[in-house]
Amino acid sequence: MTLGMTLQSFTVLHTAISLIGIASGLLVVMGMVGGRERPKWTALFLLTTVLTSVTGFMFPFDHLLPSHKVGMLSLVALAIAILGRYPMHLAGGWRRTYVLSAVLSLYLNVFVLLVQLFLKVPALKALAPTQQEPPFFVSQLIVLAVFIGIAIKAVKGFREDRGRAMGRAA
Repeated sequence: MTLGMTLQSFTVLHTAISLIGIASGLLVVMGMVGGRERPKWTALFLLTTVLTSVTGFMFPFDHLLPSHKVGMLSLVALAIAILGRYPMHLAGGWRRTYVLSAVLSLYLNVFVLLVQLFLKVPALKALAPTQQEPPFFVSQLIVLAVFIGIAIKAVKGFREDRGRAMGRAA
C-alpha cells in the first residue's frame, strides 16, 4: 500500500499526474515559443511535474534504479525552474534559465513516458523487448532532437523584450 492505495491504484494516480504534467507542460512551452506566458498552466505544469517525480520515489524498490536518477535530475531542474519563475521573477538570466530548466523537466517526463510505452504497449515491446534495440534508441533520439529544437525556439521566443513589445501591441 502506498498512500493508503493499492499499488495498482497508486500507479493510475501517478500516471494521471504525469500525463497532466506533460499536457500542461506542452501548453506552457508552446506559449514560450510564441512569446506568451501562461501563469495558470505554468503553475499546473510545475506542480504536477514535481508530484510526478516525488510519487515516482514512492513505488517499492530495493535498489537505485535508472528511473530514480531521472527523477532526481528532474527535481533539480524543477527546483531551478521554480526559483527562476517565482522568487527571481524571470529577471535577467533567470528567464533563460527558467525556460531551459522547464523544457528539460518536460523532456524528462516525456522520456519516461516513452520508456513506459515501450515496456507496456505490446507492439512496442515486441520491437524493443530489452530497450536496447534500434527502434527504442531511434525513438528516444527523435524525442531528444525535437526537445532541443523546442528549447532553442522557446529561449528565442520567450525574451523579455518580445513580451514587452507584445504587451504594448495588445
